[in-house]
Amino acid sequence: MVRFGQTSQPTAGSALTPRWARIGTSTLRELSTESGPRRPALLDHHLLLLVTVGHGSYEVDFQPYQCRPGTLILARPGQLVRTGAPGGWDAAVVCWSDDTLDRLTPGSLPLGPTHWQLAGEDQDAVINEVSQLVVDCQRHRGGQLAVDLLRHQLAVLLLRLALLPSGTPASPVAPAAEDADPSATAENGTYQRLCREIEAHFQDTRRVEDYAARLGCSVRTLTRACLAETGRSAKQLVDDRVALQARRLLAATDEPIAEIGRRLGFPEPTNFGRFFQREVGQSPGAFRTGLGRTMVHVGDGSELPETAGNGTSGPDRPTVTPRVPGQRPVGPQLLLGAPPHASVPG
Repeated sequence: MVRFGQTSQPTAGSALTPRWARIGTSTLRELSTESGPRRPALLDHHLLLLVTVGHGSYEVDFQPYQCRPGTLILARPGQLVRTGAPGGWDAAVVCWSDDTLDRLTPGSLPLGPTHWQLAGEDQDAVINEVSQLVVDCQRHRGGQLAVDLLRHQLAVLLLRLALLPSGTPASPVAPAAEDADPSATAENGTYQRLCREIEAHFQDTRRVEDYAARLGCSVRTLTRACLAETGRSAKQLVDDRVALQARRLLAATDEPIAEIGRRLGFPEPTNFGRFFQREVGQSPGAFRTGLGRTMVHVGDGSELPETAGNGTSGPDRPTVTPRVPGQRPVGPQLLLGAPPHASVPG
């Protein structure tokens, strides 16, 4: 396997954690070496996955994405991820700590799990950025200049993603067009600020009035912005976020249901049960049981459960695959051409 910034072969329970520059790189197959059922993971770092070969399925916060060469997925700390067995598909994986790019403008980063199917010049550019980052992670092992280089490369990659035309389910924050409707632009800005406030404080309060006070606007302004951007009210967005966190914790931890409720601001288990039933459509216990779970909380993204995925063969199967460290990048061809099961010395 290609060595992506790792000093030894990852084992079944090992973590792809940020290394000396608070950046780590690997392949999906390297992170899925164990046999038998895999587990979902609650990430403790940012993760970028660029599919290099084959077809499969990758899930972020219960949203499955069908993957093929050129699929790019971005997930952030706290999100739940799971994947099918690597089989005939693989991906380049980049991770970094929350404070790696503390000088990068927060507004230029996507808010949530973002999915792209790259093509044309966008695909070439992202492949170039990822492949150069991988090579430099392999070549350099220390020193402030190398640290600065890797962090600048990661920043360029993320800024390039922020300029892509679309992403799902949350599009990156991009500069407004010159002819954009000023009121629509203002509503988008209000919505984006509210999303960040909800992310920071959803465990403290579910009252829209509290978020309006934090943002210095009225509840009506928040609701109007949310309806314009999503078709849902501000209160619904807050409750959605709390329900998502409850689902994450029920799926990926062994915490008692009552304790999960307390963590999310429900001192009484009955109140949490009513809230969850209303938002999800079943009780917390039924949701957890229905997962058929043998799950535990892991913070490394390395233990992942089975989902749908296959190693289909066909003309578009082997399109991009990482190559041996030390080879000189040659445009997008750096990640092209190796067969899906090739073992590359590192």
